[in-house]
Amino acid sequence: MKNKRTLLTLGLLAAIMLLIAACAQATPKTVEVTRVVEKKVEVTRVVEKPAEKKFPPGTKLHIVQWSHFVPRYDKWFDKYAQEWAKQNGVDVTVDHISYADIVPTLAAAIDAGEGPTMIQMLAAPSQFVEGLRDLTDVNKKAQELFGPQVENCTANSYLPAINKWYGFCHGWVPDPGDYLVEYWTKVGYPNGPSTYEELLDGGTKIKQQFGIPVGLGMSPEIDSEFAMRSIIWSFGGSIQDKNENVVLNSPEVIEAVKYVTKLFNQAMTDEIFSWNAASNNQGLIAGELSYIQNSISAYRSLQKIDPEASDKIGFVPALKGPRGDQHNTAHVWHIYVVPKYVKDGPEFEAAKKFMLDLVAHYDQATFNSELYDFPAFPKAVPQLKDWLEQDPFGSRPADKLKILENAINWTTALGFPGPANPAISEVYNTHIIPAMMAKAARGEATPEEAVAEAEAQIKAIFKKWRERGLVGGSD
Repeated sequence: MKNKRTLLTLGLLAAIMLLIAACAQATPKTVEVTRVVEKKVEVTRVVEKPAEKKFPPGTKLHIVQWSHFVPRYDKWFDKYAQEWAKQNGVDVTVDHISYADIVPTLAAAIDAGEGPTMIQMLAAPSQFVEGLRDLTDVNKKAQELFGPQVENCTANSYLPAINKWYGFCHGWVPDPGDYLVEYWTKVGYPNGPSTYEELLDGGTKIKQQFGIPVGLGMSPEIDSEFAMRSIIWSFGGSIQDKNENVVLNSPEVIEAVKYVTKLFNQAMTDEIFSWNAASNNQGLIAGELSYIQNSISAYRSLQKIDPEASDKIGFVPALKGPRGDQHNTAHVWHIYVVPKYVKDGPEFEAAKKFMLDLVAHYDQATFNSELYDFPAFPKAVPQLKDWLEQDPFGSRPADKLKILENAINWTTALGFPGPANPAISEVYNTHIIPAMMAKAARGEATPEEAVAEAEAQIKAIFKKWRERGLVGGSD
């Protein structure tokens, strides 16, 4: 049995590694009705969208975006992009790159002054705002056509200090808690933990009784960033206040660091200090982690590999902190940016129209992401609630993803409670928060010392950006 389980584990790990490696000016509104029938599910759309417009011969659009965690999405998107190209008379090229290459690609393009027309970022790219085109017009047009934008998406694409929309956020991805139902049931939590106190209690019991740890990372990677921020927010702390003043060194943040240290000592292992973005997915799929904070991508992968094993994964909303605060980040935000080297003209107008038309087709985007991608403009995907209550991709029970219906209420923007300004973007990209947690958890510094050191680093970053007029506040 042990050998059989080992072979299964290796096969599952190999599969998940392959997966992860892998406006024009105001125009009349028209009504479009499209039907896609797949897996006995009809995706029917009736939306208002910009009128079709042919661009001058020779107009080109070069799009760079990540290789989606759900491979099915890329197949759909590439086909959609070419259909859009024919309809609009534009030569469209789409390149898919790994998650790790996205920020370096944008930085290199801005530095060189040439490159793709538009790049899809996965977190607030405000650190690059000085090299990006103003997309205020396309954002306002989208709100006119499709209604209000989700608040956490606005906060990751708009910079109040200079009143500029530096990106166009068309979608976001919820980041629930993923847990192994069997083990949490055995320790008295059949529906998984609902608070961080329960995570500590149940996670400790599972590790002691079954040797399976909790999987919240403290390393320089995306999942560690999001998990540690979520704990800080849910304990009532934050990096900055709503006025963009640094407030990290607070009793609430120190309390959160003390909690993480206790959780590590009682319910985790040293592996979490050297994780990459695939690690917690792999551990959950292999049945070697009792709880992680992540999107549904690992679960979708396991459904295809071993449906019975996927039945044993459950989901919970953001966990509540000691005073009832409940905040998780999104897992990613889909944000298109256009570098300043793209000048006014057909190429820039084609880029903006592509963004708007994608939102008009977002029911297909959400469906083909296997409900991984949620719309930044909810009215564009009225079917989402029904899909979550009756998963078209075979969840058992069929309403397993129903808990995501309210994800908008517990999903927080990167700079909460303020905007995702350039300083917040740099703090995120330099991984100061997971490093702070790791120092305390390893005993290299007291929680108070770790927080004070991190705040000093963060204040220097805020001061730099504030002097450039791109961050508010005074401290």
